[in-house]
Amino acid sequence: MGTTPAKRRAPLALGALALALALGGCGITAPPTAAPTGGTTASHVGTAATAPTAAGESGTVRALETTYENVIRKVLPSIVQINAENGLGSGIVYDTSGHIITNAHVLGDARTFQVTLPSGGTPRAATLVATHPLGDLAIIKVKDATGLAPVRFGDSRNARVGQIVLAMGNPLGLSGSVTNGIISALGRTVTEPVGRGSTGATIANAIQTSAAINPGNSGGALVTMNAEVIGIPTLAAADPTLGRGTAPGIGFAIPSNTAVDIANQIIKEGKVTNTRRAALGISGQTVVSQDGTAAGVGVVRVSPNSGAERAGILPGDIIVGVNGTKITTMADLSELLATLSVGREAKVDIRHPDGSQESVNIKLGELPGQ
Repeated sequence: MGTTPAKRRAPLALGALALALALGGCGITAPPTAAPTGGTTASHVGTAATAPTAAGESGTVRALETTYENVIRKVLPSIVQINAENGLGSGIVYDTSGHIITNAHVLGDARTFQVTLPSGGTPRAATLVATHPLGDLAIIKVKDATGLAPVRFGDSRNARVGQIVLAMGNPLGLSGSVTNGIISALGRTVTEPVGRGSTGATIANAIQTSAAINPGNSGGALVTMNAEVIGIPTLAAADPTLGRGTAPGIGFAIPSNTAVDIANQIIKEGKVTNTRRAALGISGQTVVSQDGTAAGVGVVRVSPNSGAERAGILPGDIIVGVNGTKITTMADLSELLATLSVGREAKVDIRHPDGSQESVNIKLGELPGQ
């Protein structure tokens, strides 16, 4: 991928919102690309050789405003608020049958939900279809799909750094909110914090954006100026100097191609049948050295007929490197594997219980979906 895992630069916070009290405040649990498209050409930002006239500048601003207004008018009606047992988040209308795509951590362990449209009205009952915790995605289905308008998903492979994007969702419970920014980077691999409904999913090829991602934005939409959804806002970097506060302008979204692929599998099969993610074939946990620092991934279990078993890895071995990259934690291992392909070989550095070390080549299998 060529990018430093975001978790190594700043901690992350999930972009979901938990209601601590019915009244009187909320408790936060938490949350690339194409050049400007549509009406966002260079002329729209006044890049002329000479300074624009007052009238020309006014026209440029109004043209950009019109583009924003058109995008919001087209997409926002399809961005819903989801109320679950553990709080609230956002979702995107996926089809006319009432399927809604969102983040798995928004739903937690709940199986029934209330869905509210940006236009308000009586909340609609919805039930869980399936979740994909490993990728932090889920599908629910609204019982009454009358009037639901699906969004148009774009191809996230076409995203470019610098593209103007809008984040739409329900931050802090403020239904139908919109923030703007750009795509700041592509190809990030980030790992979510464990807890509050999250299993610590690793997101590959995440889109980094400067559009504000606040608690309640999770499961919403990252939208281009062509009114296409190219990502699902999921995480915000946490600023250590702010305690639990998020770092302004550093948010991450699951790319639309990943979201659409997982959604189609769930709707068709009722579960994820192909994660398209590489795996060694082991279950493990972070181990620490005598000084308390993380020292690798201890192998707890080796899956039968896996690449790891064929390579001779045994429970008790410690994985300390993959393809020349040092591995000290499970998050390190998950993030690196997310950049590799199923069927390829990886060079894995192992430390055995007796202290001896060796490197083995492992043919990567597929990470199970459930």
